[in-house]
Amino acid sequence: MRDRSSILAPALFLALSLALIAAAFPLVSAGDAGPEPPGLEPVTLFIAPDLHYLSPSLTDGGAYFRSVTENADGKMTAYSAGLLEALVRKAEAERPDALILPGDLTFNGEEASHRELAAALQRVEAAGVSVYVLPGNHDLDNPLAAVFSGGGSEPAGSVSADGFREIYSAFGYDGSTARDGASLSYCAQIAPGLRLLMIDANSGLSPGSVPDSTLVWAARQLRDAAESGEWAVAVSHQSLIGHNGLLTDGYVMGGAGGLLALYEDSNVICSLSGHIHMQHIARSEAGFYDIATSSLAVSPNQIGVLRLSGYTAEYSAEPLDVSAWARESGSDDPALLDFSAASREFFIESSRRQALAELGDDKDAGELADFFAEVNAAYFAGRMDPAVWDARLFGMWRERGGFIAAYLGSIADGGFSDQTSARFEFGGEAHDAP
Repeated sequence: MRDRSSILAPALFLALSLALIAAAFPLVSAGDAGPEPPGLEPVTLFIAPDLHYLSPSLTDGGAYFRSVTENADGKMTAYSAGLLEALVRKAEAERPDALILPGDLTFNGEEASHRELAAALQRVEAAGVSVYVLPGNHDLDNPLAAVFSGGGSEPAGSVSADGFREIYSAFGYDGSTARDGASLSYCAQIAPGLRLLMIDANSGLSPGSVPDSTLVWAARQLRDAAESGEWAVAVSHQSLIGHNGLLTDGYVMGGAGGLLALYEDSNVICSLSGHIHMQHIARSEAGFYDIATSSLAVSPNQIGVLRLSGYTAEYSAEPLDVSAWARESGSDDPALLDFSAASREFFIESSRRQALAELGDDKDAGELADFFAEVNAAYFAGRMDPAVWDARLFGMWRERGGFIAAYLGSIADGGFSDQTSARFEFGGEAHDAP
């Protein structure tokens, strides 16, 4: 563990006003924080961000709905009910200590979607698995909440922050050890010696940013955890660290520097997030892990699994077997029966359309679009195998310029490593060595 006599790092000074710093300093100054907590008994957490569940009652699956989803970002929205059922059954069968859904629970915040999702999550709790949720940027007061019918759509009811708390009261809020008054953040005891710090950046006056008072509240929770000799896992929808050099605005939460400074100098094991829809593991300069699990709605439709034991953390991304549920339920839908292939093809085609729209009548459009689609699918899956990378085609994209060329450059800059697993120690000086 780092020297805690200087827990207020410069980033925290940037994030808090002078008045709040004066108030927060005794809360986060950890000179009396006590010894390092003991190692943990085995704990398993499932992380399932960005389900984007849409109630089947809100769409007729018609041409307009298909055009909306097919020209979007590759989410298998038409099959979100199957994805949810597969997730529930996996949790029921494997019984992790907790299932965590860190935001974008719904397609666009529809109340009907929220209520159906909550009903499904009750089955997970009935199986003895604790469920914890946070809102994402799609979930609250969303003017895009809609019913899709025929050749168009009409508004559907969304939910407020108070409505969200009411619908999901059983999934973190009622059993919390502390709640933040300025947001939907809360803290919960999820296992002996382990707390869950759920940080909401989407319900306040400045969505996408953590309120200054929430930083103070978080500091109080971490000091309390330290004094109690316990570890913590932090969760948020947006990330603390940039996972792609080009995609930072809107993806890294406002106030992230303050939170990261707190986490690095406390008993926080790691931070878990979603939002960016791609599977990626980032580390701060001090070696702190910020793990973004890819969207459950996007190929390869995987969840994150975090296993903690002693002073060791192991993370892996594991695809859901939607087809197994489809076969058991007697479905005759070809896409459900071979869901992995159908979902990948849907993402590839979405990416290809995006590339073709940018390339226009370029004579090499087909070849360039195919290259981009394959790279994009591998990148979102967290498996940027060098075999999909073609330096010649990348060079052709760079000659043409534009967003996709810059995006491909950011992928190359990040390297071609496997981002689907990590194993690290979190005791002693483990976080201090990058």
